[in-house]
Amino acid sequence: MSRAMNRNAPYALRLVSIVWRRRGARQAGMQLGRLRRRLATGVGAVLLGLVALVFAGASDRAQALFGGFVARFPYAPLALTPALFALVVWVTRRAAPFARGSGIPQVIAASRAPDTPPSNALVSLWTACVKLVLTIVMLLGGASVGREGPTVQISAAIMVKVHRYFRVPITSGVLIAGGAAGVAAAFNTPLAGVAFAIEELAAAYEQRVAVLVMGAVMIAGLVSLGIAGDYVYFGVMRDTLGVSAVLLITPVAGVLGGAAGGLFSRLVLGFAGAQWRPIAAARAHPIAFAAGCGLVVAVLGIVTGGATWGTGYGATRALVEGQGQSDWFGPAKFLAALATTLSGAPGGIFAPSLAVGAGFGNLLTGLFAGQPAGAVVLLGMTAYFVGVVRAPLTAVIIVMEATAARGLILSLFATALIADAASTLVCRERLYHGLAKPFVALVEGKA
Repeated sequence: MSRAMNRNAPYALRLVSIVWRRRGARQAGMQLGRLRRRLATGVGAVLLGLVALVFAGASDRAQALFGGFVARFPYAPLALTPALFALVVWVTRRAAPFARGSGIPQVIAASRAPDTPPSNALVSLWTACVKLVLTIVMLLGGASVGREGPTVQISAAIMVKVHRYFRVPITSGVLIAGGAAGVAAAFNTPLAGVAFAIEELAAAYEQRVAVLVMGAVMIAGLVSLGIAGDYVYFGVMRDTLGVSAVLLITPVAGVLGGAAGGLFSRLVLGFAGAQWRPIAAARAHPIAFAAGCGLVVAVLGIVTGGATWGTGYGATRALVEGQGQSDWFGPAKFLAALATTLSGAPGGIFAPSLAVGAGFGNLLTGLFAGQPAGAVVLLGMTAYFVGVVRAPLTAVIIVMEATAARGLILSLFATALIADAASTLVCRERLYHGLAKPFVALVEGKA
């Protein structure tokens, strides 16, 4: 018996040795995979942070060029803006059909089935780069577009490309991390990037995704901070409100602003499926319809003295800092943003919605004349923005980080929650998820 055991001992030892070596190789492979994933996230975040800064600079330059052009030729936009709208929509449909609209619905859809041919098409570098260029062209025509949605799409595309280069599997977490970092880089608001990932991009927010998102957001934020500096996007607003003022203003701002934002979402989503003959005819002639939308934007810009051109950043900052605007700014910007969005041209919704919200808050200052105008404007901005995007946490953090209004944090949260409920009564479906439906059908093979 002992002889048999002694004879089999070398084989047992060899088996243990083989198992141990395989276990070591498996652990080494896992460590190498984690290292590649971390490198891919870091490199991707740095690149997308740089691209976001370049895109922001180019967008600001485009708006400045358009402003200078309008100063010399005040009525030229009546011809220029419709022509550029029509041209951009034509190029989008021919060269990059997945570049239309915001860009956030594309990322939401791609995260449902990552690394499949339809998803890869939605977040390809070609599509995203075309989107950036065409968004800048839209700003050259005074369109009411933001750069945040396009930044989200290009950021997701960069993350996918870098992860593929490092031979890291493409998961939904990669797309979510890229999109969240894009929001953080666009507004210089890292916390808002994390909140946006939770509320809008992630269907199932797992711990591994959380770490990936926070790492990408932190690195992209550091790139933005290191190059652009520690700036506050909409200027600093230090005013606060007393308890009685909060109890009075918050319900009014939340209900009215949320309902107005819900109306915008309902009009945008309803346009795609409405069977009313004039709307169906407009959808059947997209280039001509885009030109008509451009004409509406041009007329509004001329009538308001240029206040509704572009992202609305300048007017929004002025309102936040207590410098009044015309009471017509909010309604006019609402129509300009609606016309631009319905045209089907590339461009974001975030910044125009914040501008409309600031205009809505400006209207509320007349009702609450004894209160700090900047604080009332922020409540209106938050309410309308929540009404449009239905992401209360993201809205509050963006407004707080972009204005340094930490003293209003409880008021902003209360307004956001009320606005979310009011918006639901007007439009039950969330805007970005409704816009993502055709793309989701594509990636799931139902289109």
